[in-house]
Amino acid sequence: MVRITDNEFLEYVKYINKNYGIDLSKKKILIEGRLSNLIEKKGMNSFYQYLRSVKNNDVEETMFVNKLTTNYTYFYREEKHFQYLTETILPYEEKNNKAKILNIWSAGCSSGEEPYTIAMILDDYFKFRINQWKIRIYATDISENVLSKAREGIYSKDSICKLPDSFIKRYFIKLDDNKYQVVPEIKNYVRFKASNLMAPILEKNRYHVIFMRNVMIYFDLETKNKIINKLYNATRSGGYLMIGHAEIIQREQSKYLYIKPAIYKKE
Repeated sequence: MVRITDNEFLEYVKYINKNYGIDLSKKKILIEGRLSNLIEKKGMNSFYQYLRSVKNNDVEETMFVNKLTTNYTYFYREEKHFQYLTETILPYEEKNNKAKILNIWSAGCSSGEEPYTIAMILDDYFKFRINQWKIRIYATDISENVLSKAREGIYSKDSICKLPDSFIKRYFIKLDDNKYQVVPEIKNYVRFKASNLMAPILEKNRYHVIFMRNVMIYFDLETKNKIINKLYNATRSGGYLMIGHAEIIQREQSKYLYIKPAIYKKE
């Protein structure tokens, strides 16, 4: 097993933080555990050598990011957000949104469970009225690996177990006893794209709701504040930001209005 030295570890922490905003300063074991076998298979003898290859090769860099980003999620996670969407946001939009356009962003969408859950909730809420609306759910993640899985839309029985039974029956095709695939009608609502939250966000005043849940745990405080401010500019007036219940926003550093735990609004 190739071991990472203290100096190598610091180089990795600096590189991943500078380019992706992710704070791995307390993740030495994670870096070593996830990369050591890969480095050995490539015939390299140090973490320095591998990092040099990452910097000079886009394919290697993609693999590097995929290895170091943790992706754990499931359908209907943190259901209070979805209840708020159904009980507060959608009734308001239905009454007041004359253009009947809804733009929703799932930032850090991982393997697709979150944006597909959103799509199912919207489809269920509007029912036969859904064709009157132009709904766009944008789903982004830094990892191409998880986006490939998201586009495929195949999930385990455990992953979908928190969904209402009616959703499972209507929105999935059972492939076998443990595999279920999202139906094409739900897939059509979602557009997946690789994106780095450290990059500029060009959209202004666009999104009615942004979900960025359990993503900020990987960022240091300065990076969090910068990203939150970029998201604010991308949110429509009256739009919402949903974050993970274990996360917080420094209210004095953000223009978002606190509504309730993990829910913020742009006035």
